[in-house]
Amino acid sequence: MPASLVVFLVAVPLSMGIAVASGAPIAAGLVAAVVGGVVAGALGGSVVQVSGPAAGLSLVVAQLVHTYGWRATCMITLLAGLLQLLLGAFRVAKAALGVSPAVVHGMLAGVGVVIALSQLHIVLGGQSQTSAFENIIELPSQIVNNHSHAVLVGLLTIGVLLVWSRVPRLSVVPAPLAALVIAALTAAVLGWDLTRVDLSGGFSSLESPILPQGDWHAIAGAVMLVALLAGVESLLTCVASNRQHDGPRADLDRELAAQGVANVVSGALGGLPVSGVVVRTTANARAGARSRWSTVLHGVWVLLFTAGFAWMIALIPLEALAALLLFIGVQMVNLGHVRNLRSHREMPIYFVTMGGVVVVGLAEGVALGLGLAALLALRRLAWISVVARQAGDRWRVVVTGSLTFLGVPRLAEALAKIPPGSAVELDLNLDFMDHAGFETLHAWRQEHERGGGTIDIDEMHGEWYAAAVSGARMLPARTPPKHERFWLPWAYRRHVVDPVRQADSPCAYDEVCENGPDGEHAADGAQAVPDLLQGTREFHRRTAPLVRPLLHRMAGGQTPSHLFITCADSRIVPNIITASGPGDLFTVRNIGNLVPRGSSGSSGPPDDSVCAAIEYALKVLQVRTITVCGHSGCGAMSALMSEAPELPALRSWLKHGHRSLARFAAFPGEDDDAGPLDRLCRVNVIQQLDNLETHPLVNELVRAGNLELTGLYFDIAAARVHVLDREHFSAVPELRRG
Repeated sequence: MPASLVVFLVAVPLSMGIAVASGAPIAAGLVAAVVGGVVAGALGGSVVQVSGPAAGLSLVVAQLVHTYGWRATCMITLLAGLLQLLLGAFRVAKAALGVSPAVVHGMLAGVGVVIALSQLHIVLGGQSQTSAFENIIELPSQIVNNHSHAVLVGLLTIGVLLVWSRVPRLSVVPAPLAALVIAALTAAVLGWDLTRVDLSGGFSSLESPILPQGDWHAIAGAVMLVALLAGVESLLTCVASNRQHDGPRADLDRELAAQGVANVVSGALGGLPVSGVVVRTTANARAGARSRWSTVLHGVWVLLFTAGFAWMIALIPLEALAALLLFIGVQMVNLGHVRNLRSHREMPIYFVTMGGVVVVGLAEGVALGLGLAALLALRRLAWISVVARQAGDRWRVVVTGSLTFLGVPRLAEALAKIPPGSAVELDLNLDFMDHAGFETLHAWRQEHERGGGTIDIDEMHGEWYAAAVSGARMLPARTPPKHERFWLPWAYRRHVVDPVRQADSPCAYDEVCENGPDGEHAADGAQAVPDLLQGTREFHRRTAPLVRPLLHRMAGGQTPSHLFITCADSRIVPNIITASGPGDLFTVRNIGNLVPRGSSGSSGPPDDSVCAAIEYALKVLQVRTITVCGHSGCGAMSALMSEAPELPALRSWLKHGHRSLARFAAFPGEDDDAGPLDRLCRVNVIQQLDNLETHPLVNELVRAGNLELTGLYFDIAAARVHVLDREHFSAVPELRRG
């Protein structure tokens, strides 16, 4: 109920103002408000959207009234409603969301400019012209020959609109209603000579619709224009309304069908076209509406008010309504939308649409905006970047984007810079390659290789080139992207083209992972396995440009959060199993992730390297967590359980694990089905945590609650990390399930 009253107070002045801007009877705007509230509100797909006459449609309605007359315009509204109802029945509402928001916002901004220019003449006491261009030409003479009373009431109305919403105590009453009431009372008290709103006869003055006369092609176009513009505005408002409440989500097809029924009824009763409107929908949601009844009741209040208090409406000066419309028109040029579009590089669409609506017309402006949006989308889809640079004795060419016939000239120009006989690294980061692009690239490759050059082709996003060479069909919608390769061992990596054999490798990634580096395809891929230096080159080519800004900021020092003590086993990569990056972990790696005990309880020769890392991490880096991470199948633990190999230094080092072995023997854990070796690996982690507490500095910080010790266990076969329970040497149940 409270929300319905708020929307009612907003709807009455706006509906009358939009009727004036549309060149329609005042009562037509009120009829559209009633029908939009009762019919569209009851049948619509949104629980908070409010429908009624919209300022965005006023320009096209004004053109229709000028061309066909008011009664024929009502029939066009009725036919547009039938078309909307048909579109809703075929469930095509979501297709309207494919219209670029830049076009919609540009259209509304253009309509706002046209409304503001036309109503400015009325505020100055004159008459608006038939086009925005004529309004601009006539504006200087209107300013010189203005009527003082009209200007005063217009300035008063705009002043109230600007100030009213800024005063919290006054904002309970909607600013448009307050502005019109104050303007009407002031004009009546001071006796200003103004034009009053004519609402004689109320709803009874409305006439029934008639069929428009003229070119049926133009009439059909007008019907489609009204149906599509009203439908798109309604659906976009409906989508926006979902973000303003926590109730059920909107059903777009139902909303479009409801808008069609409302326009059929409104046109039949002699009302304006109906669509969802942002201002009233926002007011409804902010007022606390929780169901569609607030929308329905606001239409009932408009009906009762018009039927019982039409004489009050007749006191409103027409110049005050024009000032209200002028204010609304300026607000429709939303700079917030411009800033949002700027980040997506869609400002040209916005301004072209707005300029087209102002200079040429609504339909033409929208068509220009849609055409430009399509051209820019095509340009982005066909965008290609080709960078060719010389790095030492090799050339590197990076091709990014969509390689179509539109990008062939740029590709050919870049490839022509590469001298014959040179070694080339060609990185293809393509999301599409058409036949023209493939032919150009393949022909250049063959010619370059015949001249003694070598080409190393690496496709990082879909194997378009390899598929084209082999004659396979590449389906971008169904082909999953290639895995990122930074975590793959060198033996599992491959290049698409073997530069020595000059033939495409038949081994796919999944086959390599299944067969392993020693599988049946190992011989084919052996020549492409990169060594350490090739790995650094790959880092320089791909990863360094991405992490360089981050590392540049971190070059002055490190602030890790963890001291991470783990095994030197080559299968353990701390940054992968913890999803951490540069600067997160201060890492110590040794055989068996052992921590020699403090000087008072050392079971072996002193080892200052681990102790130095602990002291530095706690004193200098001030980490607050020390993590010991063991793993399954640890070779050090296996050596502890059997006889250590004849390696003197290793035997000496493994003495730091004797307490782990003793602890394992004291707690055999018969119910543990993981096997004795893996149980020892877990027991060892817990023992190393106990060893840490023999260091005075660690013990002091732990007792003070300023340091946390954590044990992790990495199951290599399952690729799963567990947090260990120090009491039972087992994974914490919650994490094991997770």
